[in-house]
Amino acid sequence: MTVLEDVGRIADAAAAFAEPGEELAGVLVAETLGRRVYLCAFESAGGRAWLAFGPGAEPLTEGRLVREAASLAALCEVAEESAGGGHLAELRARLAELRATDNPEGIDEAEAAAAALAGTLQPEPRVASGAYLDALGSASRRLEQALGESGASPFASAMQAALGSVEELASDVERNYKMALG
Repeated sequence: MTVLEDVGRIADAAAAFAEPGEELAGVLVAETLGRRVYLCAFESAGGRAWLAFGPGAEPLTEGRLVREAASLAALCEVAEESAGGGHLAELRARLAELRATDNPEGIDEAEAAAAALAGTLQPEPRVASGAYLDALGSASRRLEQALGESGASPFASAMQAALGSVEELASDVERNYKMALG
């Protein structure tokens, strides 16, 4: 079964947990602590609520697992948004333009690194995982180095700067969880 099919199956199961006036707004998929977690967001006029499901479409109440899944999903989102400076398509177009006009030394390496990063990015829905996060980090650093960045990694700095937002999302999930977390 594909991730898209899994998300559809979980969305169907999650719909039964929607309160009146509430609708399922999205499903995030993460693999953490050795398990796959489907984190479902519900929206209503009163705000957002959350409920996570396991692979068997069973609601999860293990607090650590739910928090880790929310954090990892958020980190992967930030990593995708930060990859290539947040504008990878534009960067690749600019590199192609530079090749055509100036053909500077190192352009091959930069274009290859940008292509590798683009190939690392996964389409939605995708599974947020430590391995995916590591792959994005490695591909981003390779591109930064190919572009001549020898100091601190802008990608790593963006990830560090986002930690507060990641923590806030994880806390929001815990505060607005539809069931008691243990």
